[in-house]
Amino acid sequence: MKEIPTKPYLLRALFEWCVDNGYTPYLYVKVDAHTQVPTEYVREGQITLNISPNAVHKLQMGNELIECSARFGGVARQISVPVGNVQALRAKETGNGLIFDVEGAKAAVQAHAETDTASNTRAPSLPAPAPEPPKKPSGGKPTLRRIK
Repeated sequence: MKEIPTKPYLLRALFEWCVDNGYTPYLYVKVDAHTQVPTEYVREGQITLNISPNAVHKLQMGNELIECSARFGGVARQISVPVGNVQALRAKETGNGLIFDVEGAKAAVQAHAETDTASNTRAPSLPAPAPEPPKKPSGGKPTLRRIK
């Protein structure tokens, strides 16, 4: 009997951890002929997908494929990603997650569990999570401006 790889189990567990903590799970995918994603959003052979429950519909994270329906530019599209093409799954807000090796047909885990957000090492091919919006300065006297 062929052993099932650990990667799909780690992806499901990390997805659940993100959702339980109120984080946005981002899936980083290497796009090839077996990947069904909107090609106009592919950059340098890669795509980043927000797979949070409020961003996708009917998410199924199987042992071979990750499938869902998602809106791109207001148009519903069917997404199908082979588990072997997943490069990483990370929380957008913290960058914490796992990075996977995608070389060859068998994708092995590099096991970069990133729990220290201060060091937050990233693989060179993965974009950084979006920066936090700037915070308003605190302190000082409030001002009132009249607009006519």
